Order: sequence, then structure tokens, then C-alpha cells
Amino acid sequence: MPSSKTVLVSGASGLIGSALVEHLRSRGDTVLRLVRGSSAPAPGSLPWDPQTGEMPTSGLEDVDVVVNLSGAPIGTRRWTSGYRTTIVESRTRTTHVLSAWIASQAEPPALVQASAIGRYPDSGADPIDESAPVDESFLGHVVQTWESAATPARRAGARVAFARTGIVLTPDGGAVPPLLRLLRLGLGGPMSSGKQLWAWITMVDEIRALTHLIDSDLEGPANLVAPSPATNAELTRALARALGRPAAVRAPAWGLRLALGGFASELLASRNVLPAALLASGFEFEHPDLDSVIRWLIPPR
Repeated sequence: MPSSKTVLVSGASGLIGSALVEHLRSRGDTVLRLVRGSSAPAPGSLPWDPQTGEMPTSGLEDVDVVVNLSGAPIGTRRWTSGYRTTIVESRTRTTHVLSAWIASQAEPPALVQASAIGRYPDSGADPIDESAPVDESFLGHVVQTWESAATPARRAGARVAFARTGIVLTPDGGAVPPLLRLLRLGLGGPMSSGKQLWAWITMVDEIRALTHLIDSDLEGPANLVAPSPATNAELTRALARALGRPAAVRAPAWGLRLALGGFASELLASRNVLPAALLASGFEFEHPDLDSVIRWLIPPR
């Protein structure tokens, strides 16, 4: 096991952040959580204000790695013009503040920066890795701007790793619980044709991969996705089989666009994204394929 570290985490109260904090503390790391608007933060938490650029005045002297997971959710609200601004600014402001703080340190700590595979274009069935071009879409712009905000840290010589995460599968939140509820009711099924490839990762491997980025010397972009993408129909039908339920109620593309607005394009896009950088760095997945993830999400009785 690597020697214990002091890790500063923003976005620590989110689904991924809270799981990461718990994991790091369980292995003996000191974890400091950045919290907003708290005059009397809990032990291990430090107040900051990314809107003004204010960082804690003390308590950060021994930080080895900064993990930035901050950002407004993209799938819970319609992308109005105002919320599009929120999506961009909630990511770029926090990243710029943390990157500037890192650059100001005599010995800059490493930065593990959240990112997303929404950066990549719809590739159909063609495999793509970290070298793929930027998509000319709203999310492509978001991710490119988001990652660019870390430039001060990179210029200061800090190691910066971009965790380009795919669809995170977990029974504890996100898209899986509502999908399972629909399937149990016999109301679930593929989205549109169901042929679109989804690059997914389980929460277990997401946390293990983030920890790998904290511990290793890997820098630059790393796709946090399993090595075996599945189509939307394959994933949905595999879950239905495990539940002993049908998966025949198809959600039409127009219905998704009507209900979800701009986010529907992400569910309908096909991205055969592969974790080339993670695999090259020696990372091994606990859930590398669809069979292993289904057994984890729905254990056999």
C-alpha cells in the first residue's frame, strides 16, 4: 500500500465525492473537505468561496494531492440558457481557483481534475481513446473549457490528471435506481434504438480509478470507463433478465428530448470509449464487463 497522503477534496458531498472520501479515510489518508458557506465547519472540513476565489487561510500546509469534483449536475435539470451558464461556471471557477492556489505553492501538489467523456464526438461503433478530438457540442465545449481552467497548475509544474468519467453505475444513486424501479414494474426498455454504445464504469471502479490517479504518476487525460462498453439495449436487457422482468417498453427519441431537453443527446449518443491510459498504467478493473456489473448491481439470490 502506498504511504498515506493528505488529500484536499472539493465536491466531497456528491455521490462520487462522498464515496471517495470514505475510501481514502478507510485506508489511512488524511482527507480535507472544502465546504462552501460554513462559518463553523465540521472537523476535517475547511471553508472556501470559489465565487470570490477565497481559499482557507490555514490547514493546507501538507496537502499532497487536490481532487476537484465540483460541478453542477448535468442530468437533473433542463439546459436552459441560464443553467448552461451554471454548468460551465460551476466547473471553470472552482477549477481555476484550485489551480491558481496550486500554482502559488512552493511545492505544487498534484491535481486530479474531474472531467467527462462528453468531450468526445458520437463515434458510433468506432473505438476512441484519449487522443480523440473535441466534439463540437455544448458538452464538448464544457469539457474543453473545464480542463483548460487547470492550465495555471500545469504551467507551475504540477502533475495534473484529467479523470474523464463515463456513465457511473451504482445502486446508491444516479440513473440506476429509477431504471430498476421501472424494470421491476415491467415498464423499462431500451432508449430509442438501444444500439448506442454506453461507456460505463461501476462506482467501485470509479473510486479505485480515482485513487489510482491519486497514487500514480499518471498525468494528462484518462478515460474512467470499463474496457467493455455495452449498448443501451444490452445493459437494459441484462438488468431485466437478472430481475426476471421484461424490457419491452422502448423510450422513443422524441420522448426523451421532450422530457430531458439537451441532456437527451447524451443518452442517445454512441461513444465506444476505451480506458487506454488507465490500462497502460497498470490499472485492473474489478468489474470489467457486463456480466460482472450485473452480478454486482443485482446479486443472485
